[in-house]
Amino acid sequence: MKTGFDNEKYLKMQSEHILERIGKFGDKLYLEFGGKLYDDYHASRVLPGFEPDSKLRMLMQLKDQAEIVIVISAMDIDRKKVRGDIGITYDEDVLRLKQLFEDMGLYVSSVVVTHFTGQETAKKFKERMRKRNINVYMHYFIEGYPSNIPFIMSDEGFGKNDYIITTKPLVVVTAPGPGSGKMATCLSQLYHENKRGIKAGYAKFETFPIWNIPLKHPINLAYEAATADLDDVNMIDPFHLEAYKETTVNYNRDIEIFPVLNAMFEEIYGLSPYKSPTDMGVNMAGNCIIDDDICCEASKQEIIRRYYTTLNRVVEEKANESEVLKIDFLMKQAGITTDYRKVTVAANDRALKLGVPTAAIELEDGTIITSKTTDLLGASAALLLNALKYLGGIDHDTHLISPEAIEPIAELKVKFLGGRNPRLHTDEVLIALSIASISDENAKIALSQIPKLKGLQAHTSVMLSPADIRTFKRLGIDVTSEPVRTVKKKDKEA
Repeated sequence: MKTGFDNEKYLKMQSEHILERIGKFGDKLYLEFGGKLYDDYHASRVLPGFEPDSKLRMLMQLKDQAEIVIVISAMDIDRKKVRGDIGITYDEDVLRLKQLFEDMGLYVSSVVVTHFTGQETAKKFKERMRKRNINVYMHYFIEGYPSNIPFIMSDEGFGKNDYIITTKPLVVVTAPGPGSGKMATCLSQLYHENKRGIKAGYAKFETFPIWNIPLKHPINLAYEAATADLDDVNMIDPFHLEAYKETTVNYNRDIEIFPVLNAMFEEIYGLSPYKSPTDMGVNMAGNCIIDDDICCEASKQEIIRRYYTTLNRVVEEKANESEVLKIDFLMKQAGITTDYRKVTVAANDRALKLGVPTAAIELEDGTIITSKTTDLLGASAALLLNALKYLGGIDHDTHLISPEAIEPIAELKVKFLGGRNPRLHTDEVLIALSIASISDENAKIALSQIPKLKGLQAHTSVMLSPADIRTFKRLGIDVTSEPVRTVKKKDKEA
């Protein structure tokens, strides 16, 4: 993969700025981690070179001073919200993240349930956590938040929330995903700490939007595409512009909440330490971009990928048309269409010509490899074999897995396992290839090419099965699909 981002420089700069921010406050700093603290795959896609665990590695350098509070919204628990990147619910991810952090030697002190209005599912979640000896605190839905500042900063507002007991000078507040209530949790704690005579500060570690690149830079547009379901909008920070006559980028929710934070600091200290939402941040990502062209290209691909993902979700009735329209508008702002994605054109043109499901993948040297559905292989499975053959210098007509070996697997799927589709999925074909590699040198060579698939772009002319989606993700292939369900043979005949 081409690199456009200096990850080591980022780790160093980010750690230094957090330490500097801790020093500006008295007893404690609440640091809101925007986005994902661990496995930030969006950042790694739009900033090639950014490692998905970069934030966690940076935090490891501060672990003696830090504790982690994990926040989850009662609304997300109630609607069983799922993380799209790893396919598990937010409540399950709380446990996964806690275990992951603790395995790395970090201290997770508690879990906070926000937006609580008495949901039974949230009560059951709380009880479930308590049975695991996990401290759980409840924060309530506040009428008029964030505009009614006098009410918010009263015993009926933040005062109604549970006070979170913390012991370290740095309290990292994170969540399974956006919209969980991390900032409100931090602000509530500032209110409670002040009542107890403890001087506490707040800062935000938000990777996107990147404040010191242009508003309509593809990286920032890609962030809007990623949060289309949240109605996030990137904006020029008006507070920063007024205070410093400097143009910086922030987003609507932070700009909306800034007067609340500003009023709280004025009450606590008599004077706010921040003049703008941008001041609150400790984001050094923009200073670590080493090749803007590479990051721009990656971000444009991400916008299109988000567009197709949302189209597929609309077909599955998991998203609405407004999200599609928003990302379509973002593509126009970036000056691209779906045809900008070369694999989209290649797969769709071949599907139109052959009348069967097809797939295409773009290799690092720009070569486009295509495939089609056959009697024994799905288009995605065939695509992997074709790509591995090309990468291994193996003739295209060479059978890596003999048809005689595939046929009994297909029979097993239909005859004994109750499947309708006899064709091999991507995971099944890779297992078959690994078995073939024991006795076949070409299969062995092909199998060794798998690491070269990471970071490549692919597209299929029909929607993928869950099994194929999982395999592409595990291989690190950024795949998109047309929002077209596969037509079963008997439906076609009917």
